[in-house]
Amino acid sequence: MFFHASLYLSLIIFSIGLIYKVSTWFRYSFDEEIKRIGAFKRVSAALKGILMTVFSPKILLLIRVFILDVLIQGRLFKEDFLRWFMHMCLFWGFMSLLIVHSLDKLITSKLFTNYSSTLNPFLFLRNLFFVLILLGLGIAVYRRFFMKVPRLFSHMRDHFAIAILSLIMISGILLEGAKIVSYTKYQGMVEDYADTDESEALKNLESYWVENFGVVSPNVKGPFEATVLANGRELNETNCAACHSRPNWAFVSYGVSKAIKPVAAGLDRAGLTDFLWYVHFLACFIGLAYLPFSKMFHIFTSPLSLLANSVMDKEISDPTNITTRQIMELDACTHCGTCSLKCRVGICFEEIPNVNILPSEKLASVKALVAGKKLSDHELSRIQEGLYLCTNCTNCTVVCPVGINLQDLWFNVREAMLQKGYPELLTLSTLSFYRGLSRNGRGEQSYRKPIAIAKRALEEEFKLKDADNHTLNLTNIDTGFKKILGISNQGNTFSYCFTCKTCTVSCPVVRNFENPPKRLGLVPHQIIHAALLGVKDLIFSSDMLWLCLGCYQCQENCPQGVKVTDILYELKNMAMKHIKGGKTISIMREKS
Repeated sequence: MFFHASLYLSLIIFSIGLIYKVSTWFRYSFDEEIKRIGAFKRVSAALKGILMTVFSPKILLLIRVFILDVLIQGRLFKEDFLRWFMHMCLFWGFMSLLIVHSLDKLITSKLFTNYSSTLNPFLFLRNLFFVLILLGLGIAVYRRFFMKVPRLFSHMRDHFAIAILSLIMISGILLEGAKIVSYTKYQGMVEDYADTDESEALKNLESYWVENFGVVSPNVKGPFEATVLANGRELNETNCAACHSRPNWAFVSYGVSKAIKPVAAGLDRAGLTDFLWYVHFLACFIGLAYLPFSKMFHIFTSPLSLLANSVMDKEISDPTNITTRQIMELDACTHCGTCSLKCRVGICFEEIPNVNILPSEKLASVKALVAGKKLSDHELSRIQEGLYLCTNCTNCTVVCPVGINLQDLWFNVREAMLQKGYPELLTLSTLSFYRGLSRNGRGEQSYRKPIAIAKRALEEEFKLKDADNHTLNLTNIDTGFKKILGISNQGNTFSYCFTCKTCTVSCPVVRNFENPPKRLGLVPHQIIHAALLGVKDLIFSSDMLWLCLGCYQCQENCPQGVKVTDILYELKNMAMKHIKGGKTISIMREKS
């Protein structure tokens, strides 16, 4: 009764969790327009896309990807042999054990007419698959806690996945070992299957099992006479041989039974096998119930991600299906850290302690954002910073073993946050180069809006505009500003400037406008002169500071060796640090 009640409860929770998870793929969206489409239409679009793919030549590509990337995990093999070996041990060990043990009544017994879990080769195979899983878990523990893989973070969900699998495997193998030596289990078998009540015959059978099957009996002790064992063997072949092979084939379980043999009688009286049975099955049921809500859910979503990305193209696929796939990809991540290890801006994490810079950690934050969790201004700012520091190099997408298109994901989430009105000053920097290249697909208004919001954040912080939107007459000189700028070697060179205008003449941004002073506010040599005067508000109001391409033409041509481009970078960093440390971001978000 307890077993069936626990099983049904676990299946109910698993089903509810599975339905909820899948439903989020069709309910959540980064794009407000797609969110308004409705879940039903998105499900219809997905089914249409699946049918069009299955009944097209692309089905051959799906089969190829399923074999090479899902079953053999070829993408992972290219990146890291140790991790590939770990995943193969876990995947094939778990799937094989699931078929020949957990689902034996549904699958194995149908394939083999004389199947019994205590017969060979099933005794041996169960132990072999256990060793594979234990080996995979051992490598996982080694990587997480001892190998010190760069930029690899371990969270509670990683620990739980390892812990629950370890508990299931270890309790299962201990249970098998305890059952081998258990006299109580032996007595139950005899009562159910022996076709004799003769005490002498039963004593001979018991002696044979003590000698050859490892049972620890309180009644008989070896050594035994040859005739006793011969009579016991004859009775065993009549009653037991069809269902029981020698337990030494279960090489791990048999080793456990030998280890506990000296105390087996006491443990059997204490009910060890019943205790281990409860622990093992409760661990299985808890793991099953929690699976849709845990990291382990990727055993379903990772293959879907690989298959979907192999046949989908953002240029021709339905935009609703692209969004659905990206939401699903958030559940496909295995948190392996490969993307973070190969990330080109990952080095920034050493100077900027924001975990959202690293792709594998950024995914968890994006997941929380899409799920609608209440996030503080500080958390939102850190997510946006991590998204915008991405250089769109595609490294993370190329190396992802489950095929997640991370580059497109970052860009879409970044745009969604910008369109919601969260000011991001990096839109004013050269880090927006990729966004500029993609502007044709977004519309001029969508492209300009985040830039205007970022500029407004600067204006409000430094109070650069009056009520009529005219530039104020700035006379405030900050002597401390000059000291801060002069701390670094490159920043200190601003004092060498004698305003020869060489930097301005060589600047391609200045040459792009008919009236540069009116359009840019200040041109390069004027920014350096303003720094000499300490008029920081005038500098930060200048469009020149934010339109700078970072081409270094001004710096290379300066006859005085002023590090003009480096100074502009320092000035931008100072402005962003000042604003993010103040209240402007919070105020802007409240207004938006």
